[in-house]
Amino acid sequence: MYSIGLLILFPLLAGLAIARAPDSTIRAQRVRWSAGAIAVATILLTLLHLGLGPEFYSIPGWLHSTLDRFFMLAGVALALVLLYFCRRILAREWYIPVLILLQTGLMLSAELAPVHPEVAHPFYIDSFTLLMALIVGVVGGLICLHAVQYMRDYHAHEHDVADRQPAFYFMVFLFLAAMFGIVFTNHLTWLFVFWEVTTLCSFWLISYSETDEAIRNGFRALGLNLIGGVTFAAAIAWLTYGPGLHTWELDRLVAAGSALALIPAALIAVAGLAKSAQLPFSSWLLGAMVAPTPISALLHSSTMVKAGVFLLVKLSPVFHDTYAGLLLSLIGGVTFLVTSLVAVNQRNAKRVLAYSTIANLGLIVMCAGVGTAAAMWAAILLILFHAVAKALLFLAVGTTEHLIGSRDIEDMEGMVYRRPEMAAMLLVGILGMFLAPFGMLLSKYTTFQAFLNMDVMLGDGLMLAAILAFGSAPTLFFWSKWMGKLVAMPRRPQPSTEPIARDELLALGALTVITYVACALFPLADKVFVIPYTHYLAVLGLIPDVQAVIPWETVWLMTLMLGVLFVLPLLFWWRPPRFAEVSGYLSGANVDGSASYRGAMGAERMVESRGYYMTSFFHETTLLRYGGLGAAALIALMIGGAAL
Repeated sequence: MYSIGLLILFPLLAGLAIARAPDSTIRAQRVRWSAGAIAVATILLTLLHLGLGPEFYSIPGWLHSTLDRFFMLAGVALALVLLYFCRRILAREWYIPVLILLQTGLMLSAELAPVHPEVAHPFYIDSFTLLMALIVGVVGGLICLHAVQYMRDYHAHEHDVADRQPAFYFMVFLFLAAMFGIVFTNHLTWLFVFWEVTTLCSFWLISYSETDEAIRNGFRALGLNLIGGVTFAAAIAWLTYGPGLHTWELDRLVAAGSALALIPAALIAVAGLAKSAQLPFSSWLLGAMVAPTPISALLHSSTMVKAGVFLLVKLSPVFHDTYAGLLLSLIGGVTFLVTSLVAVNQRNAKRVLAYSTIANLGLIVMCAGVGTAAAMWAAILLILFHAVAKALLFLAVGTTEHLIGSRDIEDMEGMVYRRPEMAAMLLVGILGMFLAPFGMLLSKYTTFQAFLNMDVMLGDGLMLAAILAFGSAPTLFFWSKWMGKLVAMPRRPQPSTEPIARDELLALGALTVITYVACALFPLADKVFVIPYTHYLAVLGLIPDVQAVIPWETVWLMTLMLGVLFVLPLLFWWRPPRFAEVSGYLSGANVDGSASYRGAMGAERMVESRGYYMTSFFHETTLLRYGGLGAAALIALMIGGAAL
């Protein structure tokens, strides 16, 4: 219990200490030590609780009532802060203050009710929360470490942006504190406050540069997440005043089953869909790209979006064997298919990462709607592998942008020759997303199994499996295209001799190793984090106890393949290969190596190789428009079906 309180409070106190640092050197030291302490504390907490099973914690009555009042006042204060920021709001965004007042009114009506549900266990720990805490603490800590030098370089290049680094680090560490609160809190009204703190922090961080575009995208993120906040508050009001189930405890809501919990679960699911940027809410995550890269990594990989799918996976047993669950899976399926196709069009590396993030989150939502042990197994491992690989890719793209002055995939041509260390880390992140023996491909394989083994309603599993197949094909296209540009021979040498900053190199190197280790030790992660959680739910009778089974031959083969991937770089270092550069025939007399040639009429022609983006086949605006409309209709049907 004390360790949970420490993990929630320490990032907040660290953020205050960092914000009050007298100079940039001391501030950087405090960021490094705080990030390291959070990571170490999370690892120690995990080691202390491994194998103990779910543990629920009560607190003394006086402390409970004090915290009740504190969180109620914190919710009101949060609303006032958001309303204060709304003074800069545009005329067409008038709905944002309305949403703030509406969700605050719903929460106060529940908290000030004459009789409201008692909460016996406001905090809990289980194997799934431990895995999420590791992702938040370790990956989030490495992102903070990477930000130290990155933010210095950012302000060295962006002279028009005011340097607000003290407030920046305070918001980042407040964000981590709120995420730990979401992970460990069983009290729904307290969880709601932590949930809205992440909304406030993401709004401020996206608006960091204070340009018109940044402010506009910040308010877009705020507005779309507030829609989810209103439905979350409505669920708490339903659990307070509505018929049937009366509880403010997450575990009791899940244990109540579909008959009693489906309506509040569907309302909370809308909040999870908004937070995880599913269609029709996805535009806020794309707008977050205007922020500095550490913010994008924090929102896209380890924290903000993972909060949404974390809560959906928690509620997954409620949706098992229901039409509302099927509709939830279809929302994720539409998002997965549409955004995978749109990602093929993108040249901007951060936009590719953003769309692929939304797509992979859609796959997790598909699994959450199914609600079987195998589907939850796949969802939890997707969360793990996606978090580490995407954090590596976002941070690597940010560092690459500083080194070569561009985030365009076409400008990364020949990175393996120009900056081999950066190319290696980018390649590990890309391979980790789609290629055997890395864990994302294994998780997709298990997801296929889970869908095809569904016996809930005839044909539903085949439909979800078909969506997964057609959505996975474009991912192979855009990842392999990017990888090809990295290893291609550059037409003109573009040297970049600027060294990578120590903090950035340490963070990127650590994430590269973690990506390898997470994939190599996935059987251990399965045994320690996933199976205990799904088995506990099966023992309670909430889900059927049919675990995902990976043949031992597959495990050994994947381990061997990963071993080869580890050894190959050492072999190249021990005995470097010999090769000679030769100029290819370019339909004329070559000029300047393979960069240009002189044609029949003596004209010098430049040789360029560009990727194929299929813009005439997949129209981004059209796909997003109709995909968003379809997902919105499915959300309405999900809520209506739950009510019926």
